[in-house]
Amino acid sequence: MSEADAVVVGSGPNGLAAAVTLARAGLSVEVYERSDTPGGGLRTLPLLDSDVVHDVCAAVHPMVWPSRFMRRFDLAARGVRMLRPELAYAHPMPEGGAGLAYTDLERTCDELGEDGPRWRRLMEPLVDRGRGAADLVLSDLRSLPADPWAAALLGPRVLAQRAGGGPLRTERARALLTGVAGHVIGPLPSLPGSAVSLLLGHLAHTPGGWPIPEGGSAAVADALVTDLLAHGGRIRTGHEVTDLRELPPARAMLLDVAPRGLLDMGGDLLPDRYRAALDRFRYAPGAAKADFVVSGPVPWSDHDVGRAGTVHLGGTQAQMFHAESETARGRRVEEPFVLLVDPAVTDPSREVDGLRPVWAYAHVPNGDPRDPVDLVRRRIETFAPGFTDTIVAAQGVPAARMAEYNPNHVGGDIAAGAMTVWQTLARPVPAVDPYRTPLGGVYLCSSSTPPGPGVHGVSGYLAALSALRREFGVRDVPDLAP
Repeated sequence: MSEADAVVVGSGPNGLAAAVTLARAGLSVEVYERSDTPGGGLRTLPLLDSDVVHDVCAAVHPMVWPSRFMRRFDLAARGVRMLRPELAYAHPMPEGGAGLAYTDLERTCDELGEDGPRWRRLMEPLVDRGRGAADLVLSDLRSLPADPWAAALLGPRVLAQRAGGGPLRTERARALLTGVAGHVIGPLPSLPGSAVSLLLGHLAHTPGGWPIPEGGSAAVADALVTDLLAHGGRIRTGHEVTDLRELPPARAMLLDVAPRGLLDMGGDLLPDRYRAALDRFRYAPGAAKADFVVSGPVPWSDHDVGRAGTVHLGGTQAQMFHAESETARGRRVEEPFVLLVDPAVTDPSREVDGLRPVWAYAHVPNGDPRDPVDLVRRRIETFAPGFTDTIVAAQGVPAARMAEYNPNHVGGDIAAGAMTVWQTLARPVPAVDPYRTPLGGVYLCSSSTPPGPGVHGVSGYLAALSALRREFGVRDVPDLAP
């Protein structure tokens, strides 16, 4: 193994963001990736048909536009087209009809009828300060907000929504917002759920929207990898690191791994108190993934749903509160929350010879061993009768097997840690610098560190800046522009 100034383990969006930042600072950087291709949660592969490609993990990327790392990296200037659907997300209702969140805030308000003015009062001030609100949440959660007014707007709204009430009155509008809260993958109602619903909810109406990359999520990973290689970085694929002592000498090691991964790699190198703190880290309920190849668009009962980039299948607000809370308690439900994306709705290039991918997750108890295909198929069929007849091929990955693809997904936890109030503020352990570990020069940079899950690269970026300051005395923020 060759020596480098810095070593990064894991090439997910945070690992690549860390590696790019370090390389842009003039350091020699080597990345180790256990899979044969880099990208982690950004991989796009043909799973069921040689011509139809599926996003293996993340498919929709609302965090790209507000991310300070992605803003500075500038995907558009690198030829990555982020396609923004006209209808950001939809929520079909059990009795018919659907809640519809358009990228156009005014149109959304018009569609919501009597709740339209309330939706506007809830979202419009946040939309007006979209990047300030997002920078507050997409931070190390230890610094003073750059936009205090955004914090003043967001805080009271989160508190007002925490019990699931808030200003909305109609079942359709409440369900529309609660479906976004379901992205927290935890019990509802809750403060984290409220924060996520307002963060992601208002981002749908910003210039970034809820986009998907043209051709699949791998386009984002490819841009990061290209930049890293152009600045002297190296990537070793097919190389699983099981012990930190396997790595070549380096002044900094940045690990895009969950706390369990650090425990496995660090072993007896870690101080007892820190090891015990990592052991206490809580993981979220699981996500079980189902991929389908279908012969046409999903036949939604409400045709407007078929124009949405993302669809939440959760039923009424009360049904979602029940399903998500029971799932968080480790109990199976027959009608789980399902998140679905038909990428060809937004990116027609994803349809090949009349066949197209459908991507879906069901929320299930952590470690659930059930194959999710039939569970997800029946859930879709409830709102799209005839979907079964369009299926050409299907594949399921139970929550219990999600870690085979990505070890950070412990028990199917794609958030790399439960988003409780405490663990949001103190992930992975209570510390002034959440990225630094007690091992000299070793840093965590995964979604288990602030600001948490999502394709934004901020965890890796902030960990790299910390390592640059502490290990190399570099305080100037590297230029990331093309």
